[in-house]
Amino acid sequence: MIQRSKVFLHDKLACPWREDFMTDSDIIDITGVDKRERETSMESIVVWFTSTLGNYVSAEVMVFIISLFPILELRGGLIAAWMLKVPLLKAIPICIIGNILPIPLILLFIKKIFAWMRRFRFFAKIVEWLEQKAMGKKDQIERYEFWGLVLFVGIPLPGTGAWTGSLIAALLDIDFKKAIAAELLGIVIATFIVSVVSYGLLGSIV
Repeated sequence: MIQRSKVFLHDKLACPWREDFMTDSDIIDITGVDKRERETSMESIVVWFTSTLGNYVSAEVMVFIISLFPILELRGGLIAAWMLKVPLLKAIPICIIGNILPIPLILLFIKKIFAWMRRFRFFAKIVEWLEQKAMGKKDQIERYEFWGLVLFVGIPLPGTGAWTGSLIAALLDIDFKKAIAAELLGIVIATFIVSVVSYGLLGSIV
């Protein structure tokens, strides 16, 4: 099981360090990190997940759960896997499966769910906000369809990913099989990029 750990913040990135590499001035508890920084940083959200649920589930289950969540997805899962010292070859399939599972559900059912939610004034406002946020990023996907969706899912930028990509694809009525294929390819690309960054670049920092 994972113990609540102290972390070192390097350029706004929460990185676990071994005790023998740290000095007292380098160590801070995540509860002391500025609240605004925690709320706006994916890495800090990952730290919160691991420190909160870490005493109850294994590292592998934690990585899977994080990969399921919107915003975090595979990127957050791989960052968590690196932080929890899960081997890369074990982490990759866990993250990919976690990231893939919501895709067909979103593509097939999100419009029906939104239609039901619109019956209620409160939920209707949420649906409108989600659609506006998603469709505000539709230009690349609408113009290039398959390859636009591949790049949208595959290039790890803020606001992109499989969840938003699936929502946009559903709202644009992109063919189900084409959307699935594009997002799977995008996830493969994202896996490579984030693996290099988290296990390569971050590993060299530590």
